[in-house]
Amino acid sequence: MKVGVISDVHANRVALDAVLDDMPPVDALLCAGDVVGYNPWPAECVEVLRDRVTVSVMGNHDRAVVSDTTFGFNSMASAGVEYARDELNDLQREWLANRPASAKACSERVRIVHGHPDDPDHYTYPEEFGPELLGDEDALVMGHTHVQHHESYDEGVVLNPGSVGQPRDRDPRAAYAILDLSSLAVEEHRVEYDVEVVQEAVREAGLPDRIGARLADGR
Repeated sequence: MKVGVISDVHANRVALDAVLDDMPPVDALLCAGDVVGYNPWPAECVEVLRDRVTVSVMGNHDRAVVSDTTFGFNSMASAGVEYARDELNDLQREWLANRPASAKACSERVRIVHGHPDDPDHYTYPEEFGPELLGDEDALVMGHTHVQHHESYDEGVVLNPGSVGQPRDRDPRAAYAILDLSSLAVEEHRVEYDVEVVQEAVREAGLPDRIGARLADGR
């Protein structure tokens, strides 16, 4: 069984389309949260994932949009949250609000969280990866850091597919991963997309220019 794994789409429809077009056929598609925030296509990205994703958990930006708070976000993040609140219709907002903080998929062989199994807002960078993060699942999927990485242990695999819509590991290409549950092998993928189109859309939406500028550097 092959599983597509994505995270941190952050309302970047151009990057999401590039990832889904590049992704080989999979038996399931999992998302580790933050469908919305920052970029100018929150409604479109929710619609795509409502149709395509098997399991998606709630990220901190998703939670901020549906709970009417910004949790002390910086000005860029706050602007993206406010924009998403204005753009989402009631059904899209309801779908986002119903995402769990943690979920299991693929006959409970995979656990998906956003930040950390014990704290959805904790940034679990690669140096914190370890087998102790795993429970009885074979694979743990996390997002939140926007840094693509995976580690394999005797106990299973810990995986962050990286960010579709706002990579922060100095590689501006959109990120995703393929998990093979028969072998627990992970393939990390990167896909080029038209960053300039996103930057122009950010400006047209009245969002902070910095949101678009950082995309060119992957940070």
